[in-house]
Amino acid sequence: MTAIRLYNTRTRSKEAFEPFDARNVRMYVCGPTVYDRAHLGNARPVVVFDTLFRLLRHVYGEDHVKYVRNFTDVDDKINATALARQEAGAPGTLEDLIHQRTEETIGWYHADMDALGALRPTKEPRATEYIGAMVAMIEGLIERGHAYEVAGHVLFDVRSYPEYGRLSGRSVDDMIAGARVEVAPYKRDPMDFVLWKPSDASLPGWESPWGRGRPGWHIECSAMSYELLGASFDIHGGGIDLAFPHHENEVAQSCCAHPGSDFARVWMHNEMLLVEGKKMSKSLGNFFTVRELLEQGYPGEVIRFVMLSTHYRKPMDWTAEKAREAEGVLRHWRALTADAEPTGPDAELVEALADDLNGAGAMARLHALAKAIASNPQKDCFYEKGVFLASARLLGLLDEGMGGWAEGVDLSALAGKLADLRTAAMASKDFAPVDALKSALIAAGVEVRMSKAGVELVPGAGFDPAKLEGL
Repeated sequence: MTAIRLYNTRTRSKEAFEPFDARNVRMYVCGPTVYDRAHLGNARPVVVFDTLFRLLRHVYGEDHVKYVRNFTDVDDKINATALARQEAGAPGTLEDLIHQRTEETIGWYHADMDALGALRPTKEPRATEYIGAMVAMIEGLIERGHAYEVAGHVLFDVRSYPEYGRLSGRSVDDMIAGARVEVAPYKRDPMDFVLWKPSDASLPGWESPWGRGRPGWHIECSAMSYELLGASFDIHGGGIDLAFPHHENEVAQSCCAHPGSDFARVWMHNEMLLVEGKKMSKSLGNFFTVRELLEQGYPGEVIRFVMLSTHYRKPMDWTAEKAREAEGVLRHWRALTADAEPTGPDAELVEALADDLNGAGAMARLHALAKAIASNPQKDCFYEKGVFLASARLLGLLDEGMGGWAEGVDLSALAGKLADLRTAAMASKDFAPVDALKSALIAAGVEVRMSKAGVELVPGAGFDPAKLEGL
C-alpha cells in the first residue's frame, strides 16, 4: 500500500498518515456559507481536497473513504441577503426567502464545482438539519463547565480549555493583544466565543433551553462532524484563513464536549489565492466568481489545471497567461490520448501525490510522460497512453465529461496541405510555401511536428482557431 505523508498544521511537521481505521478513512472539510456565488478563492480548497479524496480512494478503496463537506445555511449574511430581497418587494416570508436563497446558492455551487471536475463529497450536511445536535452539544459543554449562559447567549469559556491556541500556535493573551475580538458586556473573557445567540421575531430561530435563537458558526461544524464521522476522525481541512479562529474554536469545543477524543488527527490548510500577483479584491477589480470565469470562456478543466500546478501550501497566483498555457497543454494532452483507454496510474505520480499532496510534482510527472509519448510518433504507445490517461484522471483531468470545450478542432486538412507542400518542395527545392504555412500555424498557437512518418498538428499554448481562417 502506498505510504502517504501529510503536513499537519497542529504539529507543524510532515507525518506518516495512519488512519484510525483503514477501512473507514474519514475527512471533514469546511464548506461554503451559501449566500452568494463561490469566488475563485473558494474554489481552491475544493480542488485541493477533491484531489486528496481521489488519492485516498485510490489507496484505500472507494468504499472505504468518507468525505464530509458542509453547507452553512444559517448565517447573518444569508439573513441580510434575504431581508434585502424582502425590502425590494419579493413575495414570501423571511424564512421563505432565506430557503429560496440557500437552495439557489447551493445549486450554483454544485454547478460551478462540478465544472471544475470536483467529485461530490460522500455527505453534504446542511447546518439547519443538525440544530438538535448543536443544542445537545452546547448543553453538554455547560454541564462540564466549559460554557455559560448570559442574556440569552451561550458562550464558550476559553480559559477552561488550557490547550486553546495549540493549533494556531499562539497563547490566549497573545491572541487578545493581536486580534480583533467582539467586545460584549456579557463576556467573561474577550476571547470567549458564541455558541448560541438569541433571535427576535424578525430572524430565523429555533427553540432551545436558552430561548428562541440560532447557533454560532463554530458549533455547527463540530456538531455535524461528530454526527457523521464520530468524536475522532482522520483529517480536517480548509483554507488557512479558517485556522484561527474557526478551527481553533472547533478543537476547543469538540475536545471539551467529548473528553479523551482526538477530534481531528491531521489538520490541513491550503494557502490563499492571488490574481495577477495581487490579493483578490473588488476594489482592485480583480475579484472573480468561478461562474464569471466560466462565462468568460475559461474551461473548468483549465481552472483546475492552473490550481493543481502550485503546491497547496503555497500562495497560488491566477494569471491569464497561465490559463492560456494550460489550455494549450490540455488540448495537446487530449489529442495525445484520443484513442487511449485508462489503465493504472503511474507509480511516480502517485508517489508525488502521496508526498503531502504534491500536485505540482504530479503535474511535472504528467508533462514528462506526455513528452515521452510525443517523442515516439512511430510507436502506438497504447500502454503508455493508458497509464498517462489514468494518471491525469487521478488528478481530475482529462475526464470524459469535461472535454467538450476542446472538441471540434480538426486540423487534419491543414496537416494534409502542409504535407503536400513539403512533398512538392522536396522536388522543386523551394521551401518558401512550407515555411509560410508553418509560420502561420505557429502564430495561431499550433504545434507543428514534421517527421518522415508525416505531419502532425496539435493545438498548443495560446491556440486561436480564428487565426486559421483563410489558411
